[in-house]
Amino acid sequence: MAVKSGVAGMGPAANANRGWQPGPHYKWIALSNTTLGVLMATINQSIVLIALPDIFRGIGVNPLSSGNTSYLLWMFMGFLVVSAVLVVSFGRLGDMFGRVRMYNIGFAVFTVASIFLAVTWMKGTDAALWLIIWRVVQGVGGAFLFANSTAILTDAFPANQRGTALGMNAIAAIAGSFLGLLLGGVLAPINWHFVFLVSVPFGLFGTFWAYFMLHDLSERHRARMDWWGNVLFAAGLVAILVGITYGLEPYGGHAMGWTSPFVLAMILGGVAALIVFCFVETKVTEPMFRLSLFRIRAFAAGNLANLMMGLGRGGMQFTLIIWLQGIWLPLHGYSFSQTPLWAGIYMIPLTIGFLVSAPLSGWLSDRFGAHPFTVGGALLTALSFVFLMIMPVNFSYGIFALVLAFNGFGSGLFASPNRAEIMNSVPANQRGAAGGTIATFQNAAFVLSIGIFFSLIVTGLSRTLPSALSGGLVSQGIPAGAAHTIAHLPPIGVLFAAFLGYNPMKQLLGPLLGHVSAPHAAYLTGRDFFPNVITHPFHGGLGIAFWFAIAANVIAAVASLLTGQISRRSGGGEPVGEELAAVAGEGSWEPSELVLPAADEADGSRAARFAAAPRPASSGPVSGKGHGSPPEDGGPHGGAGPR
Repeated sequence: MAVKSGVAGMGPAANANRGWQPGPHYKWIALSNTTLGVLMATINQSIVLIALPDIFRGIGVNPLSSGNTSYLLWMFMGFLVVSAVLVVSFGRLGDMFGRVRMYNIGFAVFTVASIFLAVTWMKGTDAALWLIIWRVVQGVGGAFLFANSTAILTDAFPANQRGTALGMNAIAAIAGSFLGLLLGGVLAPINWHFVFLVSVPFGLFGTFWAYFMLHDLSERHRARMDWWGNVLFAAGLVAILVGITYGLEPYGGHAMGWTSPFVLAMILGGVAALIVFCFVETKVTEPMFRLSLFRIRAFAAGNLANLMMGLGRGGMQFTLIIWLQGIWLPLHGYSFSQTPLWAGIYMIPLTIGFLVSAPLSGWLSDRFGAHPFTVGGALLTALSFVFLMIMPVNFSYGIFALVLAFNGFGSGLFASPNRAEIMNSVPANQRGAAGGTIATFQNAAFVLSIGIFFSLIVTGLSRTLPSALSGGLVSQGIPAGAAHTIAHLPPIGVLFAAFLGYNPMKQLLGPLLGHVSAPHAAYLTGRDFFPNVITHPFHGGLGIAFWFAIAANVIAAVASLLTGQISRRSGGGEPVGEELAAVAGEGSWEPSELVLPAADEADGSRAARFAAAPRPASSGPVSGKGHGSPPEDGGPHGGAGPR
């Protein structure tokens, strides 16, 4: 008889490894809960992007003033940096102490941080520091969620349905990124506290629901904590990401800070720490990071493809927002203060394209294999960047929307088959670490991509913007000396002003506007001057950035080709919970009919014993070629015997 899941008073701590067996609907409970967690976390990654002007206005801080830029950077980068650093460690903790337990902790930490963010009462820089600290704590909770949600789904779903399940989870991740933009634009003008308050009821519900409804189906492997590995990995990755963050700030007369001794020390020191980390991980008995997983070709090549796609996609979001807010929307009648909300609305086709293709590719890849979708999705995404590159800056929105949808469609084709391919390639007891690795590559790629895109665009702007801006200012009555000084200010300030929805020329000219005639002042701060001046320089920087994205996507396609076909073997097997989930999910078995293999038996013996269980005559294989699905995971080659 099927056992009901989710009995009051029986959380995962009470049920883990005590013979609890999943009913036929448990996998959908796992999918809905992990989808809620990932959706909430990704909404909060992006919700502050659009809300930043209202947040800083509410606490009384000008983020563009000298010395305040770091508050701006850390307000939206802190969450990303922390979650990127911690996901591998938290995935490893999930393997050791229970993935559901770690996931529950993540929901609780995230909810507590959201409450403290929502009740912020301070003003000035104290408030900015308070918000940054709790955003970092929120990132800790997000890391728990990201690291263990993929492993929980992989445990709950049979191999022939994982692409579909992971596709739904990927939809939540991408949709959350763009829902965050819309929610931030709608809620922040009403009251900036609502930006953080919106997560609280969902966090409270998700925390209790996860505790009572989710159950650990994984085999736990108690081990000593690899403290040296954790410290070296965290120190190295934090140093690199901090270096990239401060590399976006001007330094010593340069447009950006890549020549700053601090930035160079952070990046080089971080690289050195990661090299030592790799050496240490080969010496300890229970390493935090299973470097041996990268001997599995599908795992290594799949993560490389995932990293490259992330590098091409992460900075694109910021680039398109600046393109819309700084140029296109003002030229089409929107005031600068309106542009943050409308930029999110006009980028909806990107989300729609992803929402259409991600579940479809997950379902089809379960039947026809991952390669057509990972390779094809990466190449389609690269082609969409070609279209964006040749498009005029003042484009026709219908064409722009089609290209955005095309870009999202290509990314969606790639996402869930790539993740399923990686997770199907690793041993079952390493899924937490593997899921953490995927999340680390994604989040680190996002931060790296922002740094790369901004740097390339600023490089392009630095070549032609000074002369164009200086000439335009002089023609409107600004003294030549002042115009020259303003034109040679770091372009990053102009980009940040446009990104925040401020009027860039008001920020740059300030008191100088009082020394020109009213018509000239009105034109300089109107909706035409700045977009027209920056159009040609911005297009040059845009071209360089999109060439980088094209190259990254092509590399992702090549890496996806190298994953190879995961072959079926008679050895290997999945954990007991998955065997139960697989069969019960098909509706043909009662859990009590299964012959349960011992956890410590060899893979071949496990498969043999399970295969020996009586089958109904009409029952086909639970997974495998009879379903047209990619082979199941189990060992380095991913093989699993027939059930």
